[in-house]
Amino acid sequence: MKKALGLGSKSKKKDKEPAPQVSSSLEPRRGQEFKSLDEFDILETLGTGTFGRVRLVKHKATGKYYALKALKKSEVIRLKQVEHIRSEKDLLSRIDHSFIVHLFATFVDETSLYMLMEYVAGGEIFSHLRERGRFSTDTSRFYAASIISAIQYLHTKDIIYRDLKPENLLLDYRGFLKVTDFGFAKVVTDRTWTLCGTPEYLAPEIIQSKGHGKSADWWALGILIYEMLAGYPPFYDENPFGIYQKILANKLEFPRHFDVHAKDLVKKLLQSDRTKRLGCLKNGAEDIKKHKWFKGYNWAALNSEEQQPPIVPSVKGEGDTQNFDKYPDSIDDPNSAKVDPEKAKELFKDFAPL
Repeated sequence: MKKALGLGSKSKKKDKEPAPQVSSSLEPRRGQEFKSLDEFDILETLGTGTFGRVRLVKHKATGKYYALKALKKSEVIRLKQVEHIRSEKDLLSRIDHSFIVHLFATFVDETSLYMLMEYVAGGEIFSHLRERGRFSTDTSRFYAASIISAIQYLHTKDIIYRDLKPENLLLDYRGFLKVTDFGFAKVVTDRTWTLCGTPEYLAPEIIQSKGHGKSADWWALGILIYEMLAGYPPFYDENPFGIYQKILANKLEFPRHFDVHAKDLVKKLLQSDRTKRLGCLKNGAEDIKKHKWFKGYNWAALNSEEQQPPIVPSVKGEGDTQNFDKYPDSIDDPNSAKVDPEKAKELFKDFAPL
């Protein structure tokens, strides 16, 4: 779900901060079964989007906090997003990875669909990046490695993510990364031709409608690494068409401070010919992990979450929302969200409790 967020301050801070004293009870209970929305207290809004919003909720019996993604059926149908939403639910229910947000349950009522997600209290990478201006090499490497681990896992399941950007990367209370928002994700064994994603992150093959697959995620990784290190994306314009032109021209310019090995990695990820792009060769993601920028990197320690994250968000308690913007509560017209019950029942039959 897209979140309305300001750019924040450009003031720079040191990447390393002392870890707050937070109870390990912040860890979600993955074995918990949920039967009904009545089990939860609905609290404040964490984010808003075109056809719904994300709310913080509290489980009455355990006191645990979760993020509840609520989607209006009428808007999902009107905007022809039924397949995207069904796909997101289906894919998330099959995924289990430390660096991907967890789906606990789904619900449905007369007006809306609901996805009960892991609450990730540290906020978006987007906000932390804007606050600091740019990330250090070590910080960028840590989060790039986390993303590679998550994307490599998805690709082993033939899932392409297709929406990699700072707004869709959350930090938990410890500072570990969580990929969220699987609205554009899709199972693809070869190629797909759907135009979707965020303009600054689109691979050339998507723009040119040549068909795309896993290669598009590795292109987006190159864009993201550049943005973390520079503080801005490599291809930018006031309108999408201008962005597309710059992506296709592929004239990369790097700031002077850019790490030499990071520059080489970005160039190899932003290779216009997807058959020559790093990550798309014989050894797949392993070629990226063995690049000089990651020389000596302890991937096992990262995947077991034994490394110390470079950014530790300020989180004062389990339901702390200070790392998210404030939103007014929704005041909906009950008559505006009516959907034919039989049509909705068939379209959203997958949204019975998991």
